[in-house]
Amino acid sequence: MSLKCAFVFPGQGSQALNMGKDFFENSSEAKEMFAVAKERTGIDFETLLFTENENLAQTEFTQPAILLISAIANRLFTQKTGIVPALTMGHSLGEFSALVASGAIDAIDAVELVNLRGKLMSDACSKQEVGMLVSLGLEDDVVEDVCKKAREGGKQVWAVNYNSDGQIVIAGIKKDLEELVDVLKGAGAKRAMLLNMSVASHCPLLDSATEPLEAKLSQMLKDSFVAPVVSNVTAKPYSTKTEALELLPKQLVMPVLYKQSVKNIDDMVDCYIEFGHGNVLKGLNKNSTTKPHFNVSDMASLEATIDALKEL
Repeated sequence: MSLKCAFVFPGQGSQALNMGKDFFENSSEAKEMFAVAKERTGIDFETLLFTENENLAQTEFTQPAILLISAIANRLFTQKTGIVPALTMGHSLGEFSALVASGAIDAIDAVELVNLRGKLMSDACSKQEVGMLVSLGLEDDVVEDVCKKAREGGKQVWAVNYNSDGQIVIAGIKKDLEELVDVLKGAGAKRAMLLNMSVASHCPLLDSATEPLEAKLSQMLKDSFVAPVVSNVTAKPYSTKTEALELLPKQLVMPVLYKQSVKNIDDMVDCYIEFGHGNVLKGLNKNSTTKPHFNVSDMASLEATIDALKEL
């Protein structure tokens, strides 16, 4: 197939109870990946994902769970189609799933890696109450100016996720974010709302996590990529271990340029295929591209996506 496909992967916030259950019940490959991931990390992913519990909301468990389901979806699709992506890309945590799809890291190594990433992020935020807030309906420069003025006033808040036009997530100290809600609404935001997050991602509060993450990355990353990965930090593709070791630790403390990434690569691809639970990235992409967007989140959507690609 000559289609140029971008494989895209969701980040934290896309998790849900019973995600991946259809894969687990209908694929021996998925069952095996669950078992090996449990052996490696000590996390019982069946219990984590298929029973009511509080751990799924904790970042050290959320991150490996999301990556595992994304990696399973991608592996089953690739085995059935043989399609090699033109590019891979993820939102925040999803960039690590994108590395798996690009052959730059083994899937189970990546599960272990992001389990550590989640722990490092939690540890970095453990001594203060932090959070994240979404702003809807404001231009980027307006949100950036609001955050800058707040920091000049002694607040710790940063614009960190550029999801789509008019949607930006801000991270920082929770009480500072709470004070920002009315400021954003006063600036014309349609909505400003605190998110259910236990960490403050992609801001300087995570600086202590960068060095140990880089050390683990250095052990696990491979020297070859079958496809370039689009960096959240630069919104541009990279395809070497050296670049990955420079960019991925920075990703912890720098903004996610997601919408910029989509706009930068849109002319390079014919379609987007999202792997993992739901289709949250489809909602973000619609403001940045008119290219077709498919998702693989269970066995039915796997077959539907394969059939749809035949029509392109």
